[in-house]
Amino acid sequence: MKMKDIQCWVSLCLMAIVVSHTAMASVIPNITAFQDATLDAWQERSFYGNSSYQLTTENGVRILKATTDGSASVLYREDTVELSDTPWLKWWWKVDGVYDNPQEQAKEGDDFPARIYVVARTGFLPWESLSLNYVWASSSEAGSSWESPYTDKSVMVALQSGPVKEGEWVFEERNIYQDFATYFGIEISRINGLAVMVDGDNSGQSGTAYFGGIEFSED
Repeated sequence: MKMKDIQCWVSLCLMAIVVSHTAMASVIPNITAFQDATLDAWQERSFYGNSSYQLTTENGVRILKATTDGSASVLYREDTVELSDTPWLKWWWKVDGVYDNPQEQAKEGDDFPARIYVVARTGFLPWESLSLNYVWASSSEAGSSWESPYTDKSVMVALQSGPVKEGEWVFEERNIYQDFATYFGIEISRINGLAVMVDGDNSGQSGTAYFGGIEFSED
Protein backbone atom coordinates (compact mmCIF):
# COMPACT_ATOMS: atom_id res chain seq x y z
CA MET A 1 0.00 0.00 0.00
CA LYS A 2 1.15 3.54 -0.70
CA MET A 3 2.28 4.64 2.74
CA LYS A 4 2.73 8.19 1.55
CA ASP A 5 -1.00 8.36 0.82
CA ILE A 6 -1.91 6.75 4.13
CA GLN A 7 0.32 9.02 6.14
CA CYS A 8 -0.94 12.12 4.36
CA TRP A 9 -4.56 11.23 5.14
CA VAL A 10 -3.79 10.38 8.75
CA SER A 11 -1.88 13.63 9.14
CA LEU A 12 -4.77 15.65 7.73
CA CYS A 13 -7.11 14.05 10.27
CA LEU A 14 -4.73 14.92 13.05
CA MET A 15 -4.31 18.44 11.71
CA ALA A 16 -8.03 19.03 12.17
CA ILE A 17 -7.79 17.83 15.74
CA VAL A 18 -4.80 20.01 16.54
CA VAL A 19 -6.41 23.14 15.11
CA SER A 20 -9.74 22.69 16.87
CA HIS A 21 -8.64 21.18 20.18
CA THR A 22 -5.14 22.42 20.92
CA ALA A 23 -6.18 24.37 24.01
CA MET A 24 -8.09 21.52 25.61
CA ALA A 25 -6.89 18.34 23.98
CA SER A 26 -8.31 15.22 25.56
CA VAL A 27 -5.40 12.99 26.43
CA ILE A 28 -6.44 9.36 26.55
CA PRO A 29 -3.71 7.38 28.33
CA ASN A 30 -4.96 3.95 27.38
CA ILE A 31 -6.68 2.21 24.50
CA THR A 32 -8.35 -1.14 24.96
CA ALA A 33 -9.56 -1.98 21.50
CA PHE A 34 -12.58 -4.00 20.43
CA GLN A 35 -14.25 -4.25 23.84
CA ASP A 36 -17.06 -2.08 22.49
CA ALA A 37 -19.82 -3.64 20.44
CA THR A 38 -19.18 -1.30 17.50
CA LEU A 39 -16.31 0.32 15.62
CA ASP A 40 -17.74 3.80 16.10
CA ALA A 41 -14.48 5.05 17.62
CA TRP A 42 -12.62 4.08 14.45
CA GLN A 43 -12.56 5.53 10.94
CA GLU A 44 -11.98 3.68 7.69
CA ARG A 45 -10.35 5.18 4.63
CA SER A 46 -10.16 3.43 1.28
CA PHE A 47 -7.12 3.75 -0.96
CA TYR A 48 -7.88 0.98 -3.44
CA GLY A 49 -11.16 -0.77 -2.87
CA ASN A 50 -12.15 -1.70 0.64
CA SER A 51 -10.57 -4.17 2.95
CA SER A 52 -13.19 -5.65 5.27
CA TYR A 53 -13.05 -4.84 8.98
CA GLN A 54 -15.60 -6.64 11.14
CA LEU A 55 -15.99 -7.35 14.83
CA THR A 56 -16.42 -11.00 15.68
CA THR A 57 -15.88 -13.27 18.66
CA GLU A 58 -13.54 -16.14 19.29
CA ASN A 59 -13.87 -18.22 22.45
CA GLY A 60 -16.09 -15.51 23.86
CA VAL A 61 -13.60 -12.71 23.22
CA ARG A 62 -14.42 -9.85 20.86
CA ILE A 63 -11.77 -9.41 18.16
CA LEU A 64 -11.35 -7.66 14.84
CA LYS A 65 -11.33 -9.67 11.62
CA ALA A 66 -9.65 -7.92 8.69
CA THR A 67 -9.74 -9.23 5.12
CA THR A 68 -8.32 -8.02 1.83
CA ASP A 69 -8.93 -9.26 -1.70
CA GLY A 70 -6.43 -7.14 -3.58
CA SER A 71 -7.79 -4.08 -1.79
CA ALA A 72 -6.33 -1.48 0.56
CA SER A 73 -8.08 0.46 3.29
CA VAL A 74 -7.02 1.44 6.78
CA LEU A 75 -8.93 1.40 10.06
CA TYR A 76 -7.76 4.31 12.13
CA ARG A 77 -8.38 5.63 15.63
CA GLU A 78 -7.51 9.18 16.69
CA ASP A 79 -6.24 9.21 20.26
CA THR A 80 -3.51 11.07 22.09
CA VAL A 81 -1.39 8.79 24.24
CA GLU A 82 1.24 10.18 26.59
CA LEU A 83 4.27 7.94 26.26
CA SER A 84 5.69 9.17 29.56
CA ASP A 85 2.76 7.45 31.25
CA THR A 86 2.08 4.50 28.97
CA PRO A 87 4.98 3.82 26.58
CA TRP A 88 4.18 0.16 25.95
CA LEU A 89 1.88 -0.92 23.14
CA LYS A 90 0.62 -4.48 23.50
CA TRP A 91 -1.61 -6.57 21.27
CA TRP A 92 -2.47 -9.99 19.91
CA TRP A 93 -2.66 -10.85 16.23
CA LYS A 94 -2.77 -13.79 13.87
CA VAL A 95 -2.92 -14.37 10.12
CA ASP A 96 -4.55 -17.12 8.11
CA GLY A 97 -1.66 -17.03 5.66
CA VAL A 98 1.15 -14.93 4.25
CA TYR A 99 1.73 -13.66 0.73
CA ASP A 100 3.82 -14.86 -2.17
CA ASN A 101 5.60 -11.54 -2.13
CA PRO A 102 9.40 -11.38 -2.35
CA GLN A 103 9.35 -7.63 -3.08
CA GLU A 104 7.59 -6.32 0.03
CA GLN A 105 10.29 -3.72 0.67
CA ALA A 106 9.69 -2.15 -2.76
CA LYS A 107 6.77 -0.04 -3.97
CA GLU A 108 5.39 -2.80 -6.17
CA GLY A 109 5.19 -5.20 -3.23
CA ASP A 110 4.37 -2.93 -0.30
CA ASP A 111 1.61 -5.23 1.01
CA PHE A 112 1.36 -7.09 4.31
CA PRO A 113 -1.08 -9.67 5.65
CA ALA A 114 -1.22 -7.67 8.90
CA ARG A 115 0.10 -4.40 10.20
CA ILE A 116 -0.46 -2.09 13.14
CA TYR A 117 1.04 1.35 13.26
CA VAL A 118 1.27 4.47 15.36
CA VAL A 119 1.54 8.07 14.20
CA ALA A 120 3.25 10.94 16.02
CA ARG A 121 2.83 14.58 15.10
CA THR A 122 6.09 16.53 14.93
CA GLY A 123 4.59 19.88 13.85
CA PHE A 124 1.38 21.59 12.81
CA LEU A 125 1.56 20.92 9.07
CA PRO A 126 -0.03 17.75 7.65
CA TRP A 127 3.26 16.28 6.48
CA GLU A 128 4.98 16.88 9.80
CA SER A 129 4.46 13.43 11.25
CA LEU A 130 6.28 10.14 11.71
CA SER A 131 4.92 6.62 11.78
CA LEU A 132 6.11 3.26 13.02
CA ASN A 133 4.64 0.30 11.14
CA TYR A 134 4.80 -3.08 12.83
CA VAL A 135 4.18 -5.69 10.17
CA TRP A 136 3.72 -9.40 9.77
CA ALA A 137 6.08 -9.89 6.86
CA SER A 138 5.82 -12.53 4.17
CA SER A 139 9.46 -12.67 3.11
CA SER A 140 11.51 -10.13 5.08
CA GLU A 141 13.31 -11.54 8.09
CA ALA A 142 11.69 -11.14 11.50
CA GLY A 143 13.52 -8.42 13.38
CA SER A 144 14.44 -6.53 10.23
CA SER A 145 13.43 -2.94 9.56
CA TRP A 146 13.49 -0.65 6.56
CA GLU A 147 12.36 2.76 5.42
CA SER A 148 9.04 2.86 3.60
CA PRO A 149 9.59 2.92 -0.17
CA TYR A 150 7.20 5.89 -0.30
CA THR A 151 8.46 8.18 2.46
CA ASP A 152 11.37 8.56 4.85
CA LYS A 153 8.90 9.52 7.56
CA SER A 154 7.71 5.95 7.95
CA VAL A 155 9.67 2.91 9.11
CA MET A 156 8.57 -0.69 8.69
CA VAL A 157 9.47 -3.16 11.45
CA ALA A 158 8.93 -6.87 10.79
CA LEU A 159 7.92 -8.55 14.04
CA GLN A 160 6.80 -11.84 12.49
CA SER A 161 7.67 -13.39 9.16
CA GLY A 162 6.52 -16.23 7.01
CA PRO A 163 4.04 -19.05 7.54
CA VAL A 164 5.50 -20.68 10.66
CA LYS A 165 2.86 -19.19 12.98
CA GLU A 166 -0.06 -19.09 10.55
CA GLY A 167 -3.36 -19.56 12.36
CA GLU A 168 -1.73 -18.98 15.75
CA TRP A 169 -2.38 -16.07 18.09
CA VAL A 170 0.87 -14.19 18.73
CA PHE A 171 1.39 -11.65 21.51
CA GLU A 172 3.46 -8.54 20.83
CA GLU A 173 4.71 -5.71 23.01
CA ARG A 174 6.75 -2.69 21.96
CA ASN A 175 8.11 0.29 23.84
CA ILE A 176 6.93 3.02 21.47
CA TYR A 177 9.07 5.71 23.08
CA GLN A 178 12.20 3.60 22.64
CA ASP A 179 11.29 2.57 19.10
CA PHE A 180 10.92 6.17 17.93
CA ALA A 181 14.34 6.88 19.43
CA THR A 182 15.82 3.79 17.80
CA TYR A 183 14.38 4.16 14.31
CA PHE A 184 14.16 7.95 13.98
CA GLY A 185 16.73 9.15 16.49
CA ILE A 186 14.31 11.51 18.24
CA GLU A 187 12.35 11.56 21.47
CA ILE A 188 8.58 11.48 21.03
CA SER A 189 6.49 12.36 24.08
CA ARG A 190 3.11 11.36 22.69
CA ILE A 191 1.46 9.63 19.77
CA ASN A 192 -1.67 10.92 18.09
CA GLY A 193 -3.18 7.93 16.39
CA LEU A 194 -3.20 4.18 15.96
CA ALA A 195 -4.24 2.09 12.97
CA VAL A 196 -4.62 -1.49 11.81
CA MET A 197 -4.48 -2.58 8.22
CA VAL A 198 -4.45 -5.48 5.79
CA ASP A 199 -3.73 -4.74 2.15
CA GLY A 200 -2.95 -6.52 -1.09
CA ASP A 201 -3.40 -3.88 -3.77
CA ASN A 202 0.16 -3.59 -5.05
CA SER A 203 0.82 -7.31 -5.44
CA GLY A 204 -2.78 -8.48 -5.97
CA GLN A 205 -2.81 -10.64 -2.86
CA SER A 206 -5.67 -11.81 -0.66
CA GLY A 207 -5.46 -12.45 3.06
CA THR A 208 -7.15 -12.42 6.44
CA ALA A 209 -5.81 -11.24 9.78
CA TYR A 210 -7.17 -10.90 13.29
CA PHE A 211 -6.38 -8.34 15.99
CA GLY A 212 -7.27 -8.27 19.66
CA GLY A 213 -6.46 -6.70 23.02
CA ILE A 214 -4.73 -3.60 21.68
CA GLU A 215 -3.73 -1.40 24.60
CA PHE A 216 -1.13 1.02 25.91
CA SER A 217 0.30 0.34 29.35
CA GLU A 218 2.84 1.61 31.85
CA ASP A 219 4.93 -1.56 31.73
